[in-house]
Amino acid sequence: MAVTSVCVYCGSRMGAKPAYEAAARDFGTGLANAGLRLVYGAGDVGLMGTVARAAQAAGGETFGVIPEHLVNREIGKRDLTTYVVTETMHERKKVMLYNADAVVLLPGGMGSLDELFEAITWRQLGLHNKPIVVLNTDGYWEPLRALVEHVVSEGFAGADHAEHLQWADTPDAALKALQS
Repeated sequence: MAVTSVCVYCGSRMGAKPAYEAAARDFGTGLANAGLRLVYGAGDVGLMGTVARAAQAAGGETFGVIPEHLVNREIGKRDLTTYVVTETMHERKKVMLYNADAVVLLPGGMGSLDELFEAITWRQLGLHNKPIVVLNTDGYWEPLRALVEHVVSEGFAGADHAEHLQWADTPDAALKALQS
């Protein structure tokens, strides 16, 4: 299956290191340059806004999904190619995942983890077979990698479930993982 649309999970904040913003900007630009549509949470704040503005500036197509209760808090980015407002967070996650061929996790917080684990669980249950790539900027997601390895080593998931995650240290490596 060719990847043409990528769901990006990332922070609604910038995070503590300038490298996170740079990676989000480079990844958004890279998506557009590769002709890949960005699917994301439709916010214009934090890394979400950064990745979307970069994709737009590079001429990319953008598909944003935001629940009604976050339109003001996350400053819904209405100038996207497609802007969808849902009633709930659950609906948001479903619409995002169903409108993408792959998932990429950039640095983020609890919401990003929630989205990632739902995508992993749905894949584990056979609801999709989409690639899931973790962009591990400056080692941000190393504790997540250790947790996944711990879950497998303790027998709560098979090694094949850990293999559902591909790891990339740079935006270019993440884009290459999507193309392989």
